[in-house]
Amino acid sequence: WEPRDRQQQLERIREMRRNRDAPVDEMGVEKCYDSSAPPQVMRFQVLLSLMLSSQTKDQVTSAAMLRLRQHGLTVDSILQMDDATLGQIIYPVGFWRNKVKYIKQTTAILKEKYGGDIPRTVEELVQLPGVGPKMAHLAMNIAWDSVSGIAVDTHVHRITNRLKWVKKETRYPEETRVALEDWLPRDLWREINWLLVGFGQQTCLPVNPRCNECLNQDICPAAKR
Repeated sequence: WEPRDRQQQLERIREMRRNRDAPVDEMGVEKCYDSSAPPQVMRFQVLLSLMLSSQTKDQVTSAAMLRLRQHGLTVDSILQMDDATLGQIIYPVGFWRNKVKYIKQTTAILKEKYGGDIPRTVEELVQLPGVGPKMAHLAMNIAWDSVSGIAVDTHVHRITNRLKWVKKETRYPEETRVALEDWLPRDLWREINWLLVGFGQQTCLPVNPRCNECLNQDICPAAKR
């Protein structure tokens, strides 16, 4: 099984994303860490930015990461920081109080169990407090340069359902990931996240999608024509 107009829809989305000027391109997780830091520190920063990004706009995550990095963002600096200070720095990311707790717990586990590095497998990553499957697959991709699965967030979930890239409608991102991995060629797994996230930020919006600006209007099952 494969969606009917998949190839054409994908090419047109690539065309619409050609400028790479969506928030995810300029302020997404791949732009949040210090690329000149030692690899272990860099990987920790990738994981932290993923934890902060949950239910938070890229602009807000990026600003919080910048403030954290000004305090020297390492495993030890987070462990030495008190909760109130950490909360002040990351505010106003979504659910910041919970994230303070998760960040402290996860960082302690990384120090104790992984020598200050982050785990190398999805199975171990999702065991960390505050880390879900989407974050784990993105961490594998960005931090370890390994494609372990498709990272499905709300944008990917919404758009693939609108395009009928799933055999039957899925209710949760994890269901969507399984459905997509079933047919989508593995060489597209890395690209599909940033491609659809940016498309969802600019064109295929959650409410009032800009169908009249979309190149797929004539072949999208959900298009308002």
